[in-house]
Amino acid sequence: MRWAPADVGRVQLRGVAQVALSPSAWTGLLFTIALFTGGWRIGVYGLLGAAASTLAAVVLGADRDGVSQGLEGYCGCLTGIAVVSRLGVSWRTALLAVLAGAVCAVLAAATGRLLGRLGLPVLTAPFCVVAGVLAVALPTAPATAAPWEPRPEFTSLSAAQLGRAFCDNIGQVFLLDRWYAGLILLVGLLVASRKAAVAAAGGSVAAILTACVMGLPADRIAQGLYGYNAVLVALALGATFLTPTPWSAGYAALAAVATVPLTAAWLAFAQPVGGSPYTWPFVVTTWLFLAAAPALDRPGISFEKAK
Repeated sequence: MRWAPADVGRVQLRGVAQVALSPSAWTGLLFTIALFTGGWRIGVYGLLGAAASTLAAVVLGADRDGVSQGLEGYCGCLTGIAVVSRLGVSWRTALLAVLAGAVCAVLAAATGRLLGRLGLPVLTAPFCVVAGVLAVALPTAPATAAPWEPRPEFTSLSAAQLGRAFCDNIGQVFLLDRWYAGLILLVGLLVASRKAAVAAAGGSVAAILTACVMGLPADRIAQGLYGYNAVLVALALGATFLTPTPWSAGYAALAAVATVPLTAAWLAFAQPVGGSPYTWPFVVTTWLFLAAAPALDRPGISFEKAK
């Protein structure tokens, strides 16, 4: 099978879009623009990681349909961003991003083979494994944030903090902390599907409310540190794997809420060793809620749809 340059470009953009479970090249283009608003290094290394992972999958003989849909690029994209965010720009960082992206392709194949028997998707598990190992192993781990003290009362946010939290919950999916990047990503989702945009927005709102009820620190809520996993879970369950019904929307909202304490707990365990939850709370929560689907006799919940 031979691909024209235009096909290669579409595959690359779809690899970026699949971070948010979208196969749209137009969505991938808007996502790429959002990456570059976070700095040229984020954009370049995100594309480098996606290209390395996709190329490795092709060389290793991965399914071409999956490759053409961008399913082999999204974990490499996130890994490239994570690597450059930790190490900065250098030729060594570029080499590490390429190698890590290639490893993501291998892990994706292994994970897909194991989980396929259970009807569960791979999601971003390969990225979490590779980036998590590197976060602990690399000697230049950033200083960890001071532990937070739980508040007995509801966390109040200013209007500016609420707006930033809503946007950064979406932006942090790509490790971006600029509110306008989150808005561009939301527009990209809207281009792909109105249902996806609504799900992402709903997941962000659910995360903010849950974090405030839990008394989590206002500054971290505003930075989107507790909400990006909720956005991804809402996209997965509310706009991708389950049939849209009022009941499945509530099911997705419950899953989004569940990711917030899980993310907070993961942060508490990972930070002392310089690690990060990355998207593990999203992966684990989505797997659990999809695995529960066969036992739930409700509209929109089905084992076949969850595959």
